[in-house]
Amino acid sequence: MARDHGKKYTEALKKVDRAQLYAPQDAVALIKSTSFTKFDATVEVHLRLGIDPRHADQNIRTTVALPHGTGKSVRVLVFAQGEAAQAAKDAGADFVGADDLIGRIDKENFFDFDIAIATPDMMGKVGRVGRKLGPRGLMPNPKSGTIVQPEDLPRTIREVRGGRVEFRNDRTGLLHVAVGKVSFSEGQIQDNIAALMDAVKAAKPAATKGVFIKSVTFTSTMGPGIRVDPVAAQAMSVGSTAE
Repeated sequence: MARDHGKKYTEALKKVDRAQLYAPQDAVALIKSTSFTKFDATVEVHLRLGIDPRHADQNIRTTVALPHGTGKSVRVLVFAQGEAAQAAKDAGADFVGADDLIGRIDKENFFDFDIAIATPDMMGKVGRVGRKLGPRGLMPNPKSGTIVQPEDLPRTIREVRGGRVEFRNDRTGLLHVAVGKVSFSEGQIQDNIAALMDAVKAAKPAATKGVFIKSVTFTSTMGPGIRVDPVAAQAMSVGSTAE
């Protein structure tokens, strides 16, 4: 099986000029033609940023609302009580609760959800399981827009279900962001990437010096990386392609 996957990757790689910086639209077309998985592969964007992750004021953590979503169903857990809990249930959250959910996470290692949202009054209690949620990227945080006032719960739940994605740089200054599925149209993928590029540019730390976005690579799950012209990638705009 591994040998077969190796052959498929080698064949896909033949379609890509590793020395070339592709225009974004050409790279998106290549993503679709080089994806060989039997499942609907995820499209990813990898960015090398001109930041020093050792300095807190140069790290990036924010969100982007992808126009066409991620193609993935998102399981939402909300820490809330009283009227806020009812509002979260009405908005379609998968799990809603307070001490009961915190207890399940603490005692049963319950992590059958993709994102956790909390109202501010719950954070004192949620902090008790922070050591478990934090390493999994599930701890509610104001920077990721997951600590919200009760009246904002319905909108926030709709946004995260509809394609709001959190992203942050890793320890080496790289960003890795999923922006959809190979089954999406080329226009939908380009729109999502354009929205991401806008969000990254908007999140540029004031302390950053020199070139901010140094390299851009598009790829799909198990597919070859396709190097993209960083200037052209930053010039992308949502809705500029015709379906």
